[in-house]
Amino acid sequence: MGPLEVARATGVSTSTLRHYERLGLLTGIHRTPAGYRKYSATAVDRVLLIRRALVVGFSLGDVRRILNVRDNGGAPCHNVRALVAARVEALGHQLADLRALQRELRSLLAEWDERLAGTPVGQRAHLLESLAARPDVERRRKRRQ
Repeated sequence: MGPLEVARATGVSTSTLRHYERLGLLTGIHRTPAGYRKYSATAVDRVLLIRRALVVGFSLGDVRRILNVRDNGGAPCHNVRALVAARVEALGHQLADLRALQRELRSLLAEWDERLAGTPVGQRAHLLESLAARPDVERRRKRRQ
């Protein structure tokens, strides 16, 4: 199969296919005498497997390690399960952080509504400057550095 056929069948670009090839995720790619890539019949299934793994939170590095074990005759199933378990735990932390941020933003909106109600039309209320006085915002800013 040519790269355009694989790209159409999988919904990825040809540059994504080349990227996967460079990372060692796609193997069995041959070149024609003119230098064009020819993919094996299993390339579509392999690309779809990669895309599904990315959707559930695997990194390309994770997928490469897993596929290397498989391609060498191993069974990475316990490792795959452990990666998903770690992803579930990380998502739990992210959800808790998002809930806390949502509460903070609701409080911020209420404060800003009061500030705007007391600010004459056409005058600045300095809403963004008020973020410096909020400990949660400052804590998040420092974490992002």
